[in-house]
Amino acid sequence: MVIDRRVLLMVAALLAPAGAVAAQPAPDPRVADLVHAGEVRVGLHLPQFAKDPATGDIHGLGTGVVIVQIAQALAERIGVKLKLVGHPSPPALVECLKAGACDVGFLGYVPNRTTDVAYAPPHMMVPFTFMVPAGSPIHSVADTDRAGLRIAVVRSHASTQALSKILKHAEMVGVDIPDEAFDLLRSGRTESWAAPRPPLLEYATKLAGSRVLDDRYGANIQAMAVPKGEAGRLDYIAEFVEQAKASGLIQRAIDRAGERGIEVAPNETEILTGTVPRRP
Repeated sequence: MVIDRRVLLMVAALLAPAGAVAAQPAPDPRVADLVHAGEVRVGLHLPQFAKDPATGDIHGLGTGVVIVQIAQALAERIGVKLKLVGHPSPPALVECLKAGACDVGFLGYVPNRTTDVAYAPPHMMVPFTFMVPAGSPIHSVADTDRAGLRIAVVRSHASTQALSKILKHAEMVGVDIPDEAFDLLRSGRTESWAAPRPPLLEYATKLAGSRVLDDRYGANIQAMAVPKGEAGRLDYIAEFVEQAKASGLIQRAIDRAGERGIEVAPNETEILTGTVPRRP
């Protein structure tokens, strides 16, 4: 029996899509709900992002530039679209996670938040350190804490709160904004200025001969968080973070953003002991 060649081609065309669908791997059960939704809703909080007043679109700002690159890599790994969701503050982002309106959020690691959200391993940190003027005898964090020395700090900042817990001899001189802290150091009214490394590096360009110390006394630890009870999703994101750190993905995101002073987070023991040297 002779079979028409056109009939064979039509049958092959009809069967091909079915075979292609059957060959597709099933989504990872840990994020199957996100694959089904077709998107991952990633929460950010100010000042990590800015919103376009005309379109309402969100884009990263400062460290948020790095965060958005990491979020995009996560979405691509899952195989879904990235949807950024902005919030005015970290507590507002926590509420979004608790309500299930955000699938994952980028937060500073704060121990008392662990009652509301679950954290993946830290992926990035912003070290706290000191800036000193030209000719200063201060060369390490230990040198700053001596009787008679004054340290400029911005009131209520996380870097100031961390310093207050370890300072024993030096005096903190509190101001409201970074410009005022810089003026204290530039005018000689303080011997150093304690703050996160990125802004210190920026201000150091405005004071000839000034230095930002290599070591640190603390850090703002950044981690991805998920709603409590999402053990599978947390495990998936923790795996993603470790792979992103090991492959250099996070370091490349930092380099592309041009954010000086930000570092890939080391392991948790090194963070707590402060034994990790600053990356170049």
